[in-house]
Amino acid sequence: MKVSPLRRGAFRASIIILGSVLASGAQSLGAPVLGGMALVAESSGRGQVALQKSDAGLLASPARPDTDRARDALRKPLDLLALVPLPKGAAVADLMPGSGYFTRLLSLEIGASGHVFAVIPAEMAARHPQLSQTAQAIATNPAFSNVSVVVTPIVDFHVSQPLDLVWTSQNYHDVYGGMGPETALRMDQAIFLALKPGGYYVVIDHVALAGTGIVAPTTLHRIDPALITKQVETAGFRLVSSSPVLRNPTDDHTLPVFDKNIRGHTDQVTLIFQKPSPKGDGN
Repeated sequence: MKVSPLRRGAFRASIIILGSVLASGAQSLGAPVLGGMALVAESSGRGQVALQKSDAGLLASPARPDTDRARDALRKPLDLLALVPLPKGAAVADLMPGSGYFTRLLSLEIGASGHVFAVIPAEMAARHPQLSQTAQAIATNPAFSNVSVVVTPIVDFHVSQPLDLVWTSQNYHDVYGGMGPETALRMDQAIFLALKPGGYYVVIDHVALAGTGIVAPTTLHRIDPALITKQVETAGFRLVSSSPVLRNPTDDHTLPVFDKNIRGHTDQVTLIFQKPSPKGDGN
C-alpha cells in the first residue's frame, strides 16, 4: 500500500518495517513466538511516540462523547492508531464496532476525504438490533459524515471500495467461539479479498491461556493469540508485528473479562497483519 507520509504516516510505516526486520532475528534472542513468528515489541508504548498537537486534538474533539473520553486512559487509542499507516483519505472498516469508540476516532483521523465503514455481522445484528442503531446514530451525526453502516453476513464481509485497513477490537473471540473456527477463517478470507494489496488487518483481543482452544472464547470471552495468528495467516496474511501497548502481566487469564476484578484491565494482544503486495514485499 503506497501512502503519503501525512501526519504520523511516515513514522508508523517505519515502525512496521522495523518490526518486520527485527522479527527475523528475534527468536534467536529468546523473543516469545506466536504462530511461528517471533513477537516484536514496537516503539509505540506509552511515552515512546512523540505526539503532534493534532494527535492530542483528536482525543479532545468536541464530537467525541464524554463516555469515550473516559475510556481513553485504558484503551490507549493514540498508541494503537500509530501502529499502522492511516493517512487522510484512507478507506477503513471498523468490524463489529460496538459502541463506536474506534469508529469515531477513525472517522476523525482520516478526515472528510476518507471513509469509515462500520461493519456489523448480520448474525449479530439480528440478535442485537441496538448494534445497528448505535452505528446508524454515528453515521447520521454531521461530525461523522464519512461513516456508513454495512450489515452483511460475516463470511461475506465486503464494502463498496477496496480497503486500506480493517480494524477489530475485542471481537475475534466472539466469532471464533460463537460462530465457530471455520466461520472465523472464512471471515478472514473475505477480509483478505476486501483489502488492497499491502493493506492492514489489526486484531485486538483479550488473551487466554495457550492451548485453551474454543473453551476460553465461549466461557471467558478470551482467545489464545496463537489461534488468531494461525487462522489469519491461513487466510493469506502475514503477521508483521505485535504491540505490547495493551498487555497486562498481572492478568492470569483465568477470569471472564466481565469479572469485576479484571474488567477494563485485561491482558490484550494487538496483532498487525498485512496482505502481501504483488511483489511479495508487503509494501
